[in-house]
Amino acid sequence: MFSISSLRRLAFGSLRARAFSLSFLTAAAFAPPVFAAVELPVPASTGDTAIRPFHAHFSDAQLADLRKRIAATRWPDKETVDDRAQGAQLAKLKELVNYWRTDYDWRKAEAKLNALPQYVTTIDGVDIHFIWVRSRNPNALPMIMTHGWPGSVFEELKVIGPLTDPVAYGGRAEDSFDLVLPSMPGYGFSGKPKGTGWTPDHIARAWEELMRRLGYQHYVAQGGDWGSVIADKMAAQKPPGLLGIHVNMPATVPPDVAKSLKAGDPPPAGLSDKEKAAYRSLDNLYTRGGGYAAMMVTRPQTVGYALADSPVGQAAWMYDKFADWTYSGGDPERSLTKDEMLDDITLYWLTNTSTSAAQLYWENNANNFNAVDISIPAAVTVFPGEIYQAPRSWTERSYHKLIYFNEVNKGGHFAAWEQPQLFSEELRASFKSLR
Repeated sequence: MFSISSLRRLAFGSLRARAFSLSFLTAAAFAPPVFAAVELPVPASTGDTAIRPFHAHFSDAQLADLRKRIAATRWPDKETVDDRAQGAQLAKLKELVNYWRTDYDWRKAEAKLNALPQYVTTIDGVDIHFIWVRSRNPNALPMIMTHGWPGSVFEELKVIGPLTDPVAYGGRAEDSFDLVLPSMPGYGFSGKPKGTGWTPDHIARAWEELMRRLGYQHYVAQGGDWGSVIADKMAAQKPPGLLGIHVNMPATVPPDVAKSLKAGDPPPAGLSDKEKAAYRSLDNLYTRGGGYAAMMVTRPQTVGYALADSPVGQAAWMYDKFADWTYSGGDPERSLTKDEMLDDITLYWLTNTSTSAAQLYWENNANNFNAVDISIPAAVTVFPGEIYQAPRSWTERSYHKLIYFNEVNKGGHFAAWEQPQLFSEELRASFKSLR
């Protein structure tokens, strides 16, 4: 028999060794703008490389089915504690779900997407959906941005205006970006891989192909959560057109620290105060907050049955991480509106992508916080609500050409979603030297 302590070591030892890619004050001024004035040509292409226009739409029958399933929910008993230690709290989730059933309007979410130029192209047999917004500034810097889990392209919509039209948001015309916002394979409107092999390395190569198809000879990459992993992989691959990257979930944990975390040991001697704080945050994740990742890394199909069948089950799975990872003290409605969270949750439900999204964890099989070895220009912004606050000392050892590093005072894991103005200012500053 296993003792309690040995079971804990077994469970969390496996948990630590496996993948921990996490996806881990809304203002009306940052609502996604309507882009109707500039119609630029799409690069000519044929066959498998064709770039095809895309329009988001789900039927009334699908929306009615969702409401019917929500109404038929069998709820569990209330948690036996007065805090979030056991997960998403019953009262909070019931409040969100009741709003979902009675007041939430998916058609408004569709309209936000369809106000933007959307396309699909096929790469290595999988359809890749992406939003492509080009600045009026002909000298705009092209940038590909990648979302994470439990996010989607919805997390990025509020920065489209500030990044493509910075003058309207307090910036300068020369700070403009062209934006390419893809949905990862198995997420959102992108296709679902039918076999194995769509690892972060594979996605990174696909993004390089996407930028080449769009006619960009030089560009930068940005990401948080899985997007950080993809940007790091692109930087490691060093495609000829990639000028640099920005990440807001950097991979910086040194080998000796990673070893101690994996073993459940105290932090190594000699760490600074910021390094000790980072250690404590990661240890908390690995021992208390990473059960979701352990399931998706080891059994994505098993957990997928529940997520695909119960909209409330899926909502709880995602809402728990919104509560953990926003800069909100565990109350995500302080950082995101109900509509914003439900846009994202409903997208996963209507596209039936909770299982295919989870499979990326199974494919990765790595710890995505452990130090990388990046030698191209890189920029890092540390947000206070991120899963851990990467110390500059660790960051410089991982990103050897660190062109920008800043610790900001608000925002969390979903930085672009939570703090679009601040996030946009960080990207303008990060890539200034690469223009």
